[in-house]
Amino acid sequence: MLLFALMAGMVTWTGAAQAHGTIVNPASRAYQCWKTWGSNHMSPTMQQQDPMCYRAFQANPDTMWNWMSALRDGLGGQFQARTPDGQLCSNALSRNDTLNQAGAWKTTNVSRNFTVQLYDQASHGADYFRVYVSKQGYNPTTQKLGWGNLDFITQTGRYAPSQNISFNVSTSGYTGHHILFVIWQASHLDQAYMWCSDVNFV
Repeated sequence: MLLFALMAGMVTWTGAAQAHGTIVNPASRAYQCWKTWGSNHMSPTMQQQDPMCYRAFQANPDTMWNWMSALRDGLGGQFQARTPDGQLCSNALSRNDTLNQAGAWKTTNVSRNFTVQLYDQASHGADYFRVYVSKQGYNPTTQKLGWGNLDFITQTGRYAPSQNISFNVSTSGYTGHHILFVIWQASHLDQAYMWCSDVNFV
């Protein structure tokens, strides 16, 4: 409950018009940085303990403060055609470019079957979610993510408006550090969100 109270408090930073959501588990890159360092983002220990979040905060702190606002309008489902390789983790938003950088992002441990959790402050609902996992052999610490690095896992059905949406994902054959790439097609408008979450298959 404390987590969601903190989330609600963050709306004051961005205004209601910008309040949407993100994948909170496994945490998207911007959300993970905000959750871990948002209340301590001036700490000198971040550079050693979490260098990727440190780089992101140095480049543009707004990426983390607005972790719920990584949307683009009017893609019409043309996600791959209109999102260049190397820009998937930022949803092709230049202000969030540090999220595309390869490196030692903090990971969330998952098993071959796991649950994805979305927090949507504005309760938009979903036409669907598309879920991908980076291919075995792709190295997130040295390579930016491109469409050719992804295995398509599943597309969900519709979800009614809710602040909290969860769905199960089943995979096989993955070990170690991978990127979970999720596209959320929101229901209220043609708004597409794309996120990278770093996971460690155990």
